[in-house]
Amino acid sequence: MSNEPVTTPAAVPAPSAIPSHESRIHGCLLGGALGDSLGYAVESDDIATIRMRFGPEGLQDFSALDGGSHFSDDTQLTLYTVDGLLEALEWANSGVGADTNACLWLAYLRWLGTQGVPVPEAAPFQPARWIDSHAVLRHRRGPAVACLSGLATGEMGTFYRPVNPESKDCGTVMRSAPFGLIPYIAAEGVYKLSADAASLTHGHPAARQGAGVFSLVIHALTAGQGLDDAAAFALAQLGAGHLRKGEEPDPDLAARLDAALRLARSGTHLAPEELVRELGGGRVAEEALAVALYAVLATEPGPTAAAADRPKAHFRAAIALAVNHSGDSDSTASIAGNILGTFYGEECLPEEWLEALEATEVIRGMASRLAAVTGA
Repeated sequence: MSNEPVTTPAAVPAPSAIPSHESRIHGCLLGGALGDSLGYAVESDDIATIRMRFGPEGLQDFSALDGGSHFSDDTQLTLYTVDGLLEALEWANSGVGADTNACLWLAYLRWLGTQGVPVPEAAPFQPARWIDSHAVLRHRRGPAVACLSGLATGEMGTFYRPVNPESKDCGTVMRSAPFGLIPYIAAEGVYKLSADAASLTHGHPAARQGAGVFSLVIHALTAGQGLDDAAAFALAQLGAGHLRKGEEPDPDLAARLDAALRLARSGTHLAPEELVRELGGGRVAEEALAVALYAVLATEPGPTAAAADRPKAHFRAAIALAVNHSGDSDSTASIAGNILGTFYGEECLPEEWLEALEATEVIRGMASRLAAVTGA
């Protein structure tokens, strides 16, 4: 990792008002779903195909999608992450200790069952919860192979006994924003919760560490840090003793994230082809997080943008950048949406995009439950 200063020459503008924690929760989950949905429409397309379909600037808005768009497994698994955390917090609020990672594992197993994959007989039975009653979460929307295969083993993967030990696809990072939304937990605790949950399906260090770093970005934003400072803080923690004893920062993860911050701070505008060449296409953990961070940091609204328009203008620009490339467009845009939704709260979410979003009542329902159980 570089030793560059963590300050940025031109700070991304702060929200017009400090958002409430409840607004940050709703903004994070809805913003991620919006990015996921727009990106899912072109997930399998390279940039040449995207331009052929939508013009030289690519896909910019939901209005270009005549048939609308669905959210993918990214949003499904993010909501099931919320549910696993909810169950652990509900037990804690009732005075009963619970194994948080076991609660998350059981939640992910229930998601596995929605994907048409039999839940292993050896896995513990868990009664259905509110989230399981919604048909929209039972559609199969391009689930990551490692998420399916890791859960289908019936083994509760751990750091010391990982399933899919070589897998580092982005299936851990894209579901990990909720860990950063839990208040009153120190950074070390947030990192551990997120990285341990990643081990349930992925064993590669980049997958675990990438999930932990992303959760720390969200954690820092909820504490009031700016976008660049939150990214720099999270990256610094990668080498600050939060890893397991004897584990070194994954070099590819560190290099990609360093590059994302360096390019954004320099004011470099990357065309889609350059974006993939410099940061990757987002199909593995370190690339997905790097592309998303670059997208949110490099799209600061210009000085001519009215203050009231900045949040929505920033959200639109960042999501468009994160969508339009030859890579995993739904995951990179989902992560970018999580970040900006947390930073600005609901203020940044375009109303007409929300009107086009699938199953907002389910997303808002999970956000409201998380806000209530955390006292937001």
